[in-house]
Amino acid sequence: MLVRVFGSAIHGVDAITITIEVNVGQGTRFCLVGLPDNAVKESEYRIETVIKNIGYKMPRLRTVVNMAPADIRKAGAAYDLPIALGILAASEQAVFAQAIGSFIIMGELGLDGAMRPVRGALPMAMRARQEGFAGMILPQQNALEAAMVEGINVYGMTHLREVLAFLEGREQREPEPAAAYQPGFAAGLDFSEVKGQETIKRAMEIAAAGGHNILLVGPPGAGKTMLARRLPTILPPLTLAEALETTRIHSVAGKLNAADGILTSRPFRSPHHTISEMAMVGGGSIPSPGDLAGAARHPVPG
Repeated sequence: MLVRVFGSAIHGVDAITITIEVNVGQGTRFCLVGLPDNAVKESEYRIETVIKNIGYKMPRLRTVVNMAPADIRKAGAAYDLPIALGILAASEQAVFAQAIGSFIIMGELGLDGAMRPVRGALPMAMRARQEGFAGMILPQQNALEAAMVEGINVYGMTHLREVLAFLEGREQREPEPAAAYQPGFAAGLDFSEVKGQETIKRAMEIAAAGGHNILLVGPPGAGKTMLARRLPTILPPLTLAEALETTRIHSVAGKLNAADGILTSRPFRSPHHTISEMAMVGGGSIPSPGDLAGAARHPVPG
């Protein structure tokens, strides 16, 4: 039996929808194809253990899992949940009352079936809304972040059993409510705390008002970092569009506190002087943002 489940892959700061096709037929071999990395390949062992631990059986037939499009590299353990659901449905151990094809489903699984958070929930939600999906199923820790995107229902779950109960119609759940956006500033910091330094304070005020860059040069202890940390407190608060764009970058980079849901204050990054070029500007075989992107102001046209 062939089953299709939809997930997402992060490429840069954007998400790409991934179709996970699972077919169970004659044979005895498990095959995972579609350019997966080692963490995805290892999902076979995690998923087999999870399925047994929650009272189901791993099919002893030929199981083929194809992750399309096959020319995009799939990385990380966040595909555990959609692959496990595909295997249970393709082996006819689970019959879904909900239309599984209308959801984007992502989540890492522990060996007991507990769901662990993933990176990039916000860009995944943006892509899901753009492509017309009705909802998303994610770990509970990512639900608040993804729920900031209007027009899509986000269901936060803590265990594979909860996902199965919801999809099979045995349990009704309400989508995660979106928290009202409240712009703020970094706690415990304020530009007014700087005493003296009148020349540099005036220069930073002008730069902040005009959106100019600033180069601070001086010996250690002169107050460069102290001043830079307080500069965001005299900038206008983040608009919702700016907050979503900034949160998307931090979510992909794995620097977002899941409890916050969305960044409400302008970010500040203080990289060490030995930081590598790639860590500063971003990149890599699987592109990811660096500290420059994480600290930048991202105006949204319009």
